[in-house]
Amino acid sequence: MSKKFTIEEVAKHQAANDCWIIVENKVYDVTNFLNDHPGGKKVLLKASGTDATAQFKAFHSPAVLEKYGPKLLIGEIGTGAEEAKPADDEEEERSPLQVGETFGDMVPYGDPMWYQDWYSPFYKDSHRKVRKFVRDFVEKEIMPYTHEWDEAKAMPKEIYEKAAKAGILTAACHHAPVELIPYGYPAGIKPDEWDNFHNLVVVDELSRCGSGGITWGLLGGMAIGLPPVFLFGSEYLQKRIVPDVLAGKKFICLAITEPSGGSDVANLLTEAKDMGDHYLVNGEKKWITNGVFADYFTVAVRTGGEGFEGISFLLIERSMGGVSTRQMNCSGVWPSGTAYVTFEDVKVPKANLIGEENQGFRYIVANFNAERMGIVIQANRFARVCIEECLKYAHKRKTFGKRLIDHPVIRNKIAHMIRQVEATHAWMEILCYQTLHMPLDLQPLRLGGNIALCKAQSTQTFEYCAREAAQIFGGLAYTRGGQGEKIERLYREVRAFAIPGGSEEIMLELGIRQSTKIGQFMGAKL
Repeated sequence: MSKKFTIEEVAKHQAANDCWIIVENKVYDVTNFLNDHPGGKKVLLKASGTDATAQFKAFHSPAVLEKYGPKLLIGEIGTGAEEAKPADDEEEERSPLQVGETFGDMVPYGDPMWYQDWYSPFYKDSHRKVRKFVRDFVEKEIMPYTHEWDEAKAMPKEIYEKAAKAGILTAACHHAPVELIPYGYPAGIKPDEWDNFHNLVVVDELSRCGSGGITWGLLGGMAIGLPPVFLFGSEYLQKRIVPDVLAGKKFICLAITEPSGGSDVANLLTEAKDMGDHYLVNGEKKWITNGVFADYFTVAVRTGGEGFEGISFLLIERSMGGVSTRQMNCSGVWPSGTAYVTFEDVKVPKANLIGEENQGFRYIVANFNAERMGIVIQANRFARVCIEECLKYAHKRKTFGKRLIDHPVIRNKIAHMIRQVEATHAWMEILCYQTLHMPLDLQPLRLGGNIALCKAQSTQTFEYCAREAAQIFGGLAYTRGGQGEKIERLYREVRAFAIPGGSEEIMLELGIRQSTKIGQFMGAKL
């Protein structure tokens, strides 16, 4: 049981060598924290012995207490004589407007509508279990350390192993053969019950951390680098590679983009020369997510003539020799290990060919829809994080004698953010629904254009929301760390979603061109 203190007792501790404060009825001994306080020790000394809740909320995010609070907490306000009500007599407060269950903080539009007592045809109890499971994992294992890992530009190996045991790595590659999965799916959901809406929930909840560096660092390389192995690779490759990657023991990435071109895959230059029993690989890859720490590289190489027909996929291992990587200095997603990769006379056994020779472009295209949907989910949740942060901040920050939320111009900004996020989310859900029911062989053609357009929609929404959020937060959004931490970071990371996976311009072009062709095949009268 927590130790109880009266307000009068706390008031006796107001010295530099004996400094206590109260925040939300909890008592903290901050004596040894005075010199570490970012605002200087005098600020804390001025509030010592008093209830500093209002001052704390005005200048800090809740994450500060989550990180430092447990070490400084010594008790809570009370006399110790309060009698706890019997559990049977306790009644949960329920709004007369509520008809079902709610989940989360209920910040308007801070979570998808189905979290906030709205009806949805897409989700059932298993999705709710996964939602709670992943939220608990993220709030305990990721969110308290997000800023620290982002600044360090790296994540500890332990988090990959924890995510693996939680089933989160498996969820990101849910088409992997069941016999190769080491830990199962989140919340104990059975493989035959798992669907794309479970995937949507996992990625959406992970993205609540407000860091593309964390989501990409944890899942980015694996989610696009491993599927070609278990979808098209030999049984030999699958058994040797998949289990260790899904267990968080080994890391894999997808290496397609080159210094000479990104979306222009047909003209890639990395060469794999047939030497009889092996390929000799020479070339360079650029902006490769997770490349800094990857053990395996799923690499698009040229084994034949010019154009699409001469491309193959090879699994190259760092241990083969001739593979070098260096971290690129990008504006955001720092912990994701974005790399410049060089292959110099790398001898790759023929057994490491993924699928058939010169069929690589077909495998690349098969990856596109899943990769782009992953970007849509992340980008739209990041935009939603901007809404949530703005609404919370606008309700406590005062300017010109009133709260920000009481200024019409601020409400107008937030309203425009909301309408775009909710429209994008609805489109995303209906696309996800199609993946459950449309024949798999039709999905690349029927859904490719729509997903491309939705990707452009999501990243432009993200960019709009990040900009408006930065305006609402002002100088705090220009400062790394502190109350504006998430907004500052997300503003830097917009381009990392608007360009990879197909730039907005190419997505818009592909979307209308492919949709028009599909329409003509289906009898459109144009």
